[in-house]
Amino acid sequence: MSIATKTGDSGQTGLMYGVRVSKTDSRVEACGTVDELNAALGLVRATAGESLVREVVLSVQKELIILMGELAVAENDRDRYAKAGYGTVTPGMVDRLTEIVNDLEKNHSIDFKGWATPGHNLSSAALDLARTVCRRAERRVVALRGEANYVNAESIRYLNRLSDILWLCARYVETKE
Repeated sequence: MSIATKTGDSGQTGLMYGVRVSKTDSRVEACGTVDELNAALGLVRATAGESLVREVVLSVQKELIILMGELAVAENDRDRYAKAGYGTVTPGMVDRLTEIVNDLEKNHSIDFKGWATPGHNLSSAALDLARTVCRRAERRVVALRGEANYVNAESIRYLNRLSDILWLCARYVETKE
């Protein structure tokens, strides 16, 4: 099977289970922005010298695949998605991110002291870029939730916590690399 299916040539794309929607559909915007975030995190992982950052980022990248799956399902297919056993963003996933925030603040002496200027080094710049993409993804998911109440509220919490982690990690690598 070729990647070039040509089914999107008319400006339509397929959600999970084949529902066709415009490429400007809010679900596509949200899912696409989370995909962009995952790619930005790949850059972070490839450039970060700190194993702590690489490990956190890899675990998050795997969880973002779950989030993209949730976002790529039309409302009428939610039950089918659940019955198929696909994962969802859970409170436990959000709690794990909160623990990472707490660890970075407590054990690595990183405190929020206001805005930081990105670009101290390549790793911190990549983290700050990923953070801004994460914030955009969060806005897209919030907008989708405003249109479609079936959006998992944990997804919004997850992205919000993740952007905090990315800010903290950027400050962390500024002092380590």
